Amino acid sequence: MAFHSGHLTREQVDQFHRDGYLVVPDFFDAAPLLAHAKEVVSSVDLSTHPRTKFSTGGDDGEEHVGDRYFLESGSHIRHFFEQDAIDAEGKLTVPLDRAVNKVGHNLHGLDPVFRDFSFADNVKNVARSLDVHRDPRVLQAMIIVKAQEIGGAVPCHNDSTFLYTDPPSAIGFWFALEDCTRKNGCLSFLPGSHRWPKGSHKEATDKRPRDPFADELGRARGVNKRFVRKVPNDPDQGTTFETLATDEEAEWNEQEARMEECSAGTLVLIHGSVLHKSEKNTSPKSRYIYTYHMIEGDGELATYDEKNWLQTVDQSPFPSLYQG
Repeated sequence: MAFHSGHLTREQVDQFHRDGYLVVPDFFDAAPLLAHAKEVVSSVDLSTHPRTKFSTGGDDGEEHVGDRYFLESGSHIRHFFEQDAIDAEGKLTVPLDRAVNKVGHNLHGLDPVFRDFSFADNVKNVARSLDVHRDPRVLQAMIIVKAQEIGGAVPCHNDSTFLYTDPPSAIGFWFALEDCTRKNGCLSFLPGSHRWPKGSHKEATDKRPRDPFADELGRARGVNKRFVRKVPNDPDQGTTFETLATDEEAEWNEQEARMEECSAGTLVLIHGSVLHKSEKNTSPKSRYIYTYHMIEGDGELATYDEKNWLQTVDQSPFPSLYQG
């Protein structure tokens, strides 16, 4: 079977900019990557693991995961558990392969298999087709397990809240390693929620991303808040949300939302301001995916600062997609 070259058609690029996401079937061979992902998930050493759980938390960020193990993961490969997978004594309540929520966040730099995949020619071709970044940088690479009968729901959110640049520039690459269905927690989107309606009073205000479709489709939205370290240089102080606006984001509308089931081997592109979510996996089948994001690395076009939760330990820059 021939897989996708990554050269998007004009219609696909238009659809991404209109809807805020794009589903590209048959993009890659999922089977070998899934097998490797399962090896990585099972490689955790429980004897030294701090039993860090992953939580998306509330609006104040206080319940969001934010310990040193998490905040130094930009330079490491680290395992995070489902909230329901560990009891009060720190013991697993389910088998290890179902207890892990995700593994991240430097898989693209430290794992040879995921490094080769993340910087493959077809992925670079996608970025060139979109043409939204002058110098795309890769960060926050993760295996997300969404294990059978325990994989937690992810509430409505946008990615630029968690990977903030000024102006927002994040785009997610989301690779389905298994079939993603409504029963095991596929993605749902609110199409067009990444843009203000054309002619809106918001069009002429605020600093906005470089966007060749702004005149035709309306300006891209920003975000209401950003997820930050409480003290930039001290990972022991935890995390919080910093308010940026109160009316920048769209409101989730269940009637207008679109659930996107997809087969293993599918790439889903996700605009940093589009609203999306996934439900809890209540089925007997897992929903493994691999994902990472790219942001604008050219400092003249966007700034990624020291307040962001995700940093490299040595403050080295995130790798360039085109030079990887």
